[in-house]
Amino acid sequence: MNDNDPRFAEDLLRGASAISEFIFGDAGQRRKIFHLASKSQIPTFKLGSMICARKSVLLDWIRKQERRRAGEAA
Repeated sequence: MNDNDPRFAEDLLRGASAISEFIFGDAGQRRKIFHLASKSQIPTFKLGSMICARKSVLLDWIRKQERRRAGEAA
């Protein structure tokens, strides 16, 4: 998906609650998202003062985390 793709809005998660729901299945874990973002441990960005993330980027990041962990276990 490129930046001019009309599906960009569908890929965008707005707010820590939406990101938390997407990753953890629980919007109540939003404080964890703020903590991870503040430590640059999760790929997020800000639109004004709102923390945002792209679903596609988060899924790719999760895949990389899984591969990294699998490599450490080997």
